[in-house]
Amino acid sequence: MSKRDYYEILGVSKSSSADEIKKAYRKVAMQFHPDRNPGDHAAEEKFKEAAEAYEVLSDDQKKAKYDRYGHQAFAPGSGGFGGGHATNMEDIFSQFGDVFGDDMFGNFFGGGRRGGGGGGRTRGVRGSNLRIKLKLTFAEIANGVTKQVKVKKHVVCSTCSGSGAKDKNSVQTCNTCHGSGQVKRVQNTFLGQMQTVTTCPTCNGEGSTVTTKCAVCKGEGRVYGEETISIEIPAGVQEGMQLSMSGKGNAGERGGANGDLIIQIEEEPHPELQRDGLNVAYDLHISFPDATFGTSVEVPTIDGRAKIKIPAGTQSGKIFKLKGKGFPEVQGYGRGDQLVYVNVWTPQHLSSEERSMLEKLNDSNNFKPQPSKSDKSFFDRVKEAFS
Repeated sequence: MSKRDYYEILGVSKSSSADEIKKAYRKVAMQFHPDRNPGDHAAEEKFKEAAEAYEVLSDDQKKAKYDRYGHQAFAPGSGGFGGGHATNMEDIFSQFGDVFGDDMFGNFFGGGRRGGGGGGRTRGVRGSNLRIKLKLTFAEIANGVTKQVKVKKHVVCSTCSGSGAKDKNSVQTCNTCHGSGQVKRVQNTFLGQMQTVTTCPTCNGEGSTVTTKCAVCKGEGRVYGEETISIEIPAGVQEGMQLSMSGKGNAGERGGANGDLIIQIEEEPHPELQRDGLNVAYDLHISFPDATFGTSVEVPTIDGRAKIKIPAGTQSGKIFKLKGKGFPEVQGYGRGDQLVYVNVWTPQHLSSEERSMLEKLNDSNNFKPQPSKSDKSFFDRVKEAFS
């Protein structure tokens, strides 16, 4: 089933301002909020759909990519790239709670039982982001690859399942906020009574406290460990490019949302090829006789080897183009070429017999440089190769 257009989901246009997008998301999310539609699976899916749309359209960089490529811009997003879309309710509330504010999440829905940035009940502390470097070969970059990478990080404690408590009886409702995660204060001012809502200082907004901590994680709900993560790399990435996987960073404390995993791309040097944007360059050295008589040679490419024909009389500096043998454009349809630069090898050490033979040939008119007007200059050949 194809995804619906993000602008259609929120009922806005590409020219809508950030405030208009935020208001539209608020309206749609309120309509399909799980607390308003208990047990309604369809409403919950539409609520998640709206959150995914807002996540992209509220971010200038993601919005620009979406406007240019559509959903294809986040094709690897099923593995966590690009949009980094929240897929469960806790992630959505932790990421976008500030859009609704205290009145909407706290008062309207009965004390803010879910919570995000609006001061309502939260679940633990969000984990920090992780950053790793991933080195790729030319072939992996050109074709895309899925890497299985072991990452050392904080993971959820298996003993307490992330709660930080010894057992279920070791968690009690916070006596200060009575489970709401927030404290309301009423002050008398010259304008009348003013009510303020702040995060509960006793439970830090969680609504509950741990009476006896888990012996393994010491109450954090997480331990230092290792996770094998499947990373899907799209074809055409470049040195220095960064990819993001939502929720694959450090585990949060006491059930808090996970941080993200940031992957920085590094290119492993090729022993024979050089990268130039989407193109690949190769220096081919041939002998003077081969340049004179012509020959067929094999040259390395990203995916193996290819045979090319060298016509008789080929001059040094000639550039041959192997169409489509370069790198693909990330999330695009273009592909670069491979450029083969011909270098006629001049011997540096000669025997007396070889020297005598060349001295005789040097007197021949055929060995004197006689470029014709149709012969292109080096700069013309380079321009032609890149056109």
